[in-house]
Amino acid sequence: MAQHRIGLIGGSGLYDIEGFTHQKWVKLKTPFGPPSDACLTGRLAGREVVFLPRHARGHRILPGEINHRANIWALKKLQVAWILSVSAVGSLQPRYRPRDVVLIDQFFDRTRRSHEHTFFGRGIVGHVAFADPVSTELRTLLLRSARAVKARVHNGGTYVNMEGPAFSTRAESQTYRELGGDVIGMTALGEAKCAREAEIAYATLAMITDYDCWKADERHVTVEMVLANVAKNAATAKAIITRTIPQIPSQPGWPCHSALQGAIMTDRRAWPAKTIAALRPMLKRYL
Repeated sequence: MAQHRIGLIGGSGLYDIEGFTHQKWVKLKTPFGPPSDACLTGRLAGREVVFLPRHARGHRILPGEINHRANIWALKKLQVAWILSVSAVGSLQPRYRPRDVVLIDQFFDRTRRSHEHTFFGRGIVGHVAFADPVSTELRTLLLRSARAVKARVHNGGTYVNMEGPAFSTRAESQTYRELGGDVIGMTALGEAKCAREAEIAYATLAMITDYDCWKADERHVTVEMVLANVAKNAATAKAIITRTIPQIPSQPGWPCHSALQGAIMTDRRAWPAKTIAALRPMLKRYL
C-alpha cells in the first residue's frame, strides 16, 4: 500500500520544528514550471511529511509570483494526501486579535489569477465542487489541537484573498469588512483550489498579525508589524501542527480525496495525450 504523506506549506522557519528528522531536500520539475523551492521530506510526529516553503527560502517570491499549480503538483507527486497550511493574515473584524488563530472555512477571491489556480484546460474541462473549500475533517483536527495547546482559536472564517503586494487602502479594507470578510491575505486561495483538483485534503491556519488598516485606533499594517507577530505566532503554529499530525488517518478516505469523481466533463476518449501526461499524478485513478 502506498505511503501517503502529509504536506506542510508555510514560511521558511516552519520546518525548524523539534522532532522533524530524516530531512532531505528534493528538487522536482513540473509541467507547470518550478515550484517555490525544493521540497523537504522527513518524519515528524511519527508520520512521513513534506514541507514546501511558500515564498522560497529567504522569502524571495512575491505572493503574486507563487506558482500554486507547480507547488501542489510537486506535493501530489510526492504522495501528499493532506496539506496543513500556515499563513499570516490581517484581521478585518475586532473579535479577531493579533496572534489569534482563525481556521478558515470560506474564501473570497479578489485576485485576477483564476486561470492560474486550476490544472484544467488544454483539452480537458473539469469543474470541481468548491462550495466548502476547506476539508472539514482536517479543520476539525486542527481545532481540537489548537484548543489543546490553549491557542486563541476561532472555528471558521472568511479569508479575503487580495492580489498584493501592497497592503489594502483604507477604502478597500472597509469594503471587505462590509462584505463579510474576516481576515485578509494574499496566498491561500490558490493553494486551496489546486489542492481540491489534486484530491488533497487542505486546511489552513490563518495566523493574525495585524488589523490591516481599517481600525482607526490601531497603527496600519507594516512589514515590521507583520514580522514581529509572525515570530510570536510561529511557536503556536508548530505546536498545533505537531499535535495534529498523529491524528490524521493513515489512508485517505475523506470527500476531498475523490473530488474529481463526476467533475470532468470532457469525454475520456478526447483527452489529449500531452495533457494526460502533465496531469498524471491527479488523473491516474481515472485512466
